[in-house]
Amino acid sequence: MSLIVTNLTKKYGETTVVDNLSFRIEKPGVYALLGTNGAGKTTSIRMMLGMLSRNGGEVQWKGKPLDAINTNVGYLAEERGLYPKYTLLDQLLYFAKLRKVSKKEAMSRIEYWAKRLEVEEYLFPPKVKGRAPKQKSADQLSKGNQQKIQLMVALLSNPELLILDEPLSGLDPVNSDLFKSIIKEEIEKGKYLIMSSHQMPTIEEFCSDITILNRGKAVLQGNLNEIKKSYGRVNMFIKCEADIMPYIEEFGLKLVNKTPSEYQLKVISEEQATLLLTRLIDKKIPLIKFELREPSLHEIFVEKVGIEHVEK
Repeated sequence: MSLIVTNLTKKYGETTVVDNLSFRIEKPGVYALLGTNGAGKTTSIRMMLGMLSRNGGEVQWKGKPLDAINTNVGYLAEERGLYPKYTLLDQLLYFAKLRKVSKKEAMSRIEYWAKRLEVEEYLFPPKVKGRAPKQKSADQLSKGNQQKIQLMVALLSNPELLILDEPLSGLDPVNSDLFKSIIKEEIEKGKYLIMSSHQMPTIEEFCSDITILNRGKAVLQGNLNEIKKSYGRVNMFIKCEADIMPYIEEFGLKLVNKTPSEYQLKVISEEQATLLLTRLIDKKIPLIKFELREPSLHEIFVEKVGIEHVEK
């Protein structure tokens, strides 16, 4: 199985919002689409699913054009879309029916995910004084719990391809960890996932391959580990109680940040870092930490899209 996106293009009048986007997912795992607001991530996803028309390009799944109606695909949209006044259980059964899941199987899966996502009390509220309680509607839930219900919708058909647009947006740390554990389980099941997120640590945690979009164009693509290796270990972190600024200046290293006990530096090469370390040891300066790292995805992202576009 594979997902192949070729020259996906979207225009509004004279403005091109997605410009010949191409990428492929050859094996199960998580592929990341990154970019600031307006970069074209959500538009690309909606074109892939046939929710938006496209001016060019094609999307193939298993060697055939991707048909979201007949393909077993789950989608968690960035703009959540539950019907506010309808009961939660009715909505879940309705969405399951759209995905051709039988009522019996749907109820079994709803019960499983309700327990897994800790929303049983909203879907199956206990009787009060022997009377059946009134079923909960979506507008009676917090945004976080609505998000859990929407994740259930995406998972009800046990999809082969799962697309998550900002899945952790607005979640507290506890529920964020819960969502992460479910994403890990889906990866272990051999699923194909596409994730769009502004949370760079989350992308680094899950994604093996990435595309960074800027103004609709792919400005960086490839395997994340290989991309980071190509930069080299250029970030240096030194923790000590002595003032080492004279030595930093002596070797012409760039100071990125300084706290009372730690220095963050940018080096040209590992040899430059070794020269500094040797000098500090010769001067018998006690070091608590001396570390060289590859750049973080956040730093790479800022470099590619421009710091003025990075969201706060």
